[in-house]
Amino acid sequence: MTETANARKIAFATFVRRALDDARAMRAWSGTEVSRRTGVSRQTINRWVRGDWASDPEAERVVAFCQGLGLNPATAFTALGWDRAAPPRSAPSPPPMDPDVEALLRRLVDPNVSDAEKFHIRETIRYLAYRPTLPVEVRNRGKQAG
Repeated sequence: MTETANARKIAFATFVRRALDDARAMRAWSGTEVSRRTGVSRQTINRWVRGDWASDPEAERVVAFCQGLGLNPATAFTALGWDRAAPPRSAPSPPPMDPDVEALLRRLVDPNVSDAEKFHIRETIRYLAYRPTLPVEVRNRGKQAG
């Protein structure tokens, strides 16, 4: 393996490892949850972390990984040594974040907020994120009654 290829593998592995660490710390996501939300298998993510790949990761998987974690794919492309001016596929910019969600995220990283409170914030967010959505007809019936 050439020195350049090895350096690229190390840089990309570092990028992926940091992304996973941030997902665990900020969102309390396990490796399985990261895989589920990004659509990239745990095996692939683990190979990326180990730098255990013979050919470059597929651009679509790198983009999916980054989008699932709210990261800019250009950072991953830079780690891989790809030309940032011409990424394989440009990622759409995320919609603006709700101010209440921003406030919750700030509380989750605030060292003055207790671990217990952070736990309750995460559990509430997790509950809201995965509760079933009511069908439109049911939601509209409630509006008509009021």
